[in-house]
Amino acid sequence: MTFPFRDEGPVEFAGPLPERADIVVIGGGVIGICTALYAAREGHSVVVLEKGRVAAEQSSRNWGWIRVQGRDFAEIPIAQHSQQLWETLEQECNGRLGLKPLGISYLARSEKDLSGFEEWLAEAKPHGVSSRMMGRAETDTLLGCGQGPWVGAMHTPTDMKAEPWVAVPELARLARNSGARIIERCAVRMLDREAGRITGVITEAGRIACDAVVMAGGAWSSLFLRRHGVDIPQLSVRSTALATAPLPQVLNTAAVDDRMAMRPRSDGGYTLAPAAYAELYVGPDAIRHARRYLPLALSGDFDVVVRGPAPRGYPDAFTTPRRWNADETSPFETMRILDPGASPAKVPELKRRFAQLYPQLGSVDSKASWGGMIDVLPDVVPVVDRVDSIPGLTVVTGMCGHGFGAGPGFGQIAARLAVGEDPGFDLSRFRISRFSDGSKLQRGPNL
Repeated sequence: MTFPFRDEGPVEFAGPLPERADIVVIGGGVIGICTALYAAREGHSVVVLEKGRVAAEQSSRNWGWIRVQGRDFAEIPIAQHSQQLWETLEQECNGRLGLKPLGISYLARSEKDLSGFEEWLAEAKPHGVSSRMMGRAETDTLLGCGQGPWVGAMHTPTDMKAEPWVAVPELARLARNSGARIIERCAVRMLDREAGRITGVITEAGRIACDAVVMAGGAWSSLFLRRHGVDIPQLSVRSTALATAPLPQVLNTAAVDDRMAMRPRSDGGYTLAPAAYAELYVGPDAIRHARRYLPLALSGDFDVVVRGPAPRGYPDAFTTPRRWNADETSPFETMRILDPGASPAKVPELKRRFAQLYPQLGSVDSKASWGGMIDVLPDVVPVVDRVDSIPGLTVVTGMCGHGFGAGPGFGQIAARLAVGEDPGFDLSRFRISRFSDGSKLQRGPNL
């Protein structure tokens, strides 16, 4: 399968629907796949149902960073655990995930930027992070670009990268070999319930009886949940990235400043992306939740450009149905893969900026460029919780761009939550009720 993923070619993960399973996972991204992997290894029968193709949306479109640096403090233990899981998974996949501990660097153009990094580091140190501050000279040496425009950096040498569009399908094969069933091109239309409790799911191909459901649908989660009376203020924003053609490897870390993120890739090129730039397409949910997002918008910490109406078929398009019946075609079948394309203005800008930093590389040609829709929440931390109003339903969504790196950890947690076990981590920060119980939202770090 080539990138960006399309709904074409032979379906690798197929098969008839089983009559029942212990757990049904909705969504074949990194978290859904890891949920199935760890649930199957604990002896549970589990089925992943993916409306399109495994990893075809944001799980293959991200930067590939596996980081602890800059995380919300409640996420740090899960991010650290995820890194340990990634190392084990890389061994089990015989090195095919592209995992490498190249470190991640946050670059500062001003003393004010450095001060913000130092504040995060001071609070993160009790968690045992490996992050440290660097001065100008050491930063320039690490970046390999001569004298750069930065006064220093925060660097975490134990942070990693993997190759998203290769890694997640490999993890799906590992999950299948561990006993999980994965079925592509099979959308879940509705939950099936008796006396409020989940008894199964209704798919476009029929019903599966089950005891538990894990919703890991990324940008589509809130649309599905609202149909079942669960309302969370999740939106999705478009992010752009590109892969350069192979170039000399002069960059020795993954790095980001206020303008551009960059990292070396296993194929000899680089992945480039705008640093904090995102585009929001307006739809009914964006209007309905505008008040919740206003503090985030006014902070000035994120470069979010408001676009016109969401295109037809998008989760928050004005024409996308909010209600449908189990015997009707759902919005998840209408758009199998949410592929928003790259921002036309950002691709040449990224190539120009990278060429300015590294003039010794010559022409910077792009091998591929793409866009992805990131599922976001107004406090920039996810929902990871059981739904009290629907016994048997667990939700893991709103990863705010952090889902790839923490995918194994959150997948393992979701597998435990689904069967009523102790998740092993304090999840109070990620509870779904924070949006309805009158709590004041505490925004995560803007790093």
